[in-house]
Amino acid sequence: MQGLRQRVENELQSNILPFWLKYAIDDQYGGFRGQIANDLTIDPLANKGLILNARILWTFSKAFTVYGDEIYRDTARCAYEYISRYFLDAQYGGVYWMLDYQGHPAETKKRIYGQAFTVYSLAEYYLATRQVDALATARQIYESIEIASYDRKHGGYFETYERDWTLAGQQRLSAVDMDEKKSMNTHLHVLEAYATLLNAWDDEQLRGRLRELIRLFLDHIIDRKTHHFIMFFDEDWTAKSDHISYGHDIEGSWLLCEAAETLGDAELLSEVQDEAVKMAQAVYEEAIDTDGGLLYEANRTGMIDTDKHWWPQAEAVVGFLNAYELSGREHFRMAAERTWEFVDQYIIDHQHGEWFWKVSRERVPSQNQFKVDPWKCPYHNSRMCFEVMARLDSAESGGQHRVKEAGNTK
Repeated sequence: MQGLRQRVENELQSNILPFWLKYAIDDQYGGFRGQIANDLTIDPLANKGLILNARILWTFSKAFTVYGDEIYRDTARCAYEYISRYFLDAQYGGVYWMLDYQGHPAETKKRIYGQAFTVYSLAEYYLATRQVDALATARQIYESIEIASYDRKHGGYFETYERDWTLAGQQRLSAVDMDEKKSMNTHLHVLEAYATLLNAWDDEQLRGRLRELIRLFLDHIIDRKTHHFIMFFDEDWTAKSDHISYGHDIEGSWLLCEAAETLGDAELLSEVQDEAVKMAQAVYEEAIDTDGGLLYEANRTGMIDTDKHWWPQAEAVVGFLNAYELSGREHFRMAAERTWEFVDQYIIDHQHGEWFWKVSRERVPSQNQFKVDPWKCPYHNSRMCFEVMARLDSAESGGQHRVKEAGNTK
């Protein structure tokens, strides 16, 4: 496993972080470029998305924490200052969804998914730099989410608001999502954001909301019979979808453990860990292809998308490693290693750098998607590297990863 650790760190230091430092910084208009093709063709007039910029802020904040290199701190500061100057809505609070290439608002909707990612990245930036203004902004956005979006009747959070925080007529996050009031995806990243914010700011209301989110996943969002996430709901948590997203399942399995760890409730953590292993097992049995890659999507009748997207591969490495730590079952360790081998052979672009968006089941890279765009960013792949490094360093030093401490999950 130490070979895996060395290889992912080499990928992080020699490919992922250098790519974004070399190509993504927009010296002409400020911030970061909004679109770069596989062949490194740059569209200087592309819009700049909130998710891309927040994830860049998270990535380089984490890199500075791990390595202490000034170039990572300076890049994180660049992202922080750009978000603060251009994405923050001074009139209504929160952050815009999309800017044009010059930094003017292009789409002013307040999508809770995007608000959550901004909280997540600002909290990580604060943990890396101790810049109090960043924490203050994270808390302000958290409070805006709670005031506008929290459902006091049924629990959870509605999806999308207009600029002034009135509920939007259309709730869908993107063109591929259903137009429903609540989604697994938004709740997963609110959970992720609140766990990181709690590490930076121990607040009782925030702690209570994180606990409630974990219970929502256990009681509503996870189908406890199949151990898959249900993707979409109406406001009273009636399921509206039968799609299975294997990438979200394996990602959520370890993010739930991380959130429960942060909360520190041993009984709840034990329940989460038990379910996390079952979720990882379901993904292992249903979605790992013969080449080690993770297939994308299914429904109750079978597979409906056999492409292999970049981000589920990254999450599979972490999720299977987490399941191995929890259960000691060798097939999870082997699955993590095989998925990494698939990434190294077919997802990483060894010619132009970074990762392809996806490859077909025949392992042919897609030329219709970009290396950089409002959704394609350094977050999933860099986070995989950071997680693998930390977990295997802990194992090498003779310690146990802390998620093992709260009970039997076998």
